[in-house]
Amino acid sequence: QVQLVESGGGLVQAGGSLRLSCAASGNILSITAMGWYRQAPGKQRELVASLNSGGSTNYADSVKGRITISRDNAKNTVYLQMNSLKPEDTDVNYCNIDLVRLTGLRGVLWGQGIQVTVSS
Repeated sequence: QVQLVESGGGLVQAGGSLRLSCAASGNILSITAMGWYRQAPGKQRELVASLNSGGSTNYADSVKGRITISRDNAKNTVYLQMNSLKPEDTDVNYCNIDLVRLTGLRGVLWGQGIQVTVSS
């Protein structure tokens, strides 16, 4: 059993900052990659940022320069630092993890989603 716990969302005014956290726990052998996706009302889910086990990062063009993804390997936690937030950033953010369980079974796990609301 592997679980993801997301935190750090909420309401912020335009220009403010938030930091999202996603902590994985359970029968984890290794983590291949971690990332964040977002889904605004009426839109498709899309990549915000990802980080693989080698340290390589990918960012959506719309958030480059404003958002940074990082990790704490000892805690199996990934962070998303969000700065200069805009009302257009209002969405539900989903943590994603590619992992190998202690049993050797590979899998992909999604968090339940955390709301980010940016007011004008």
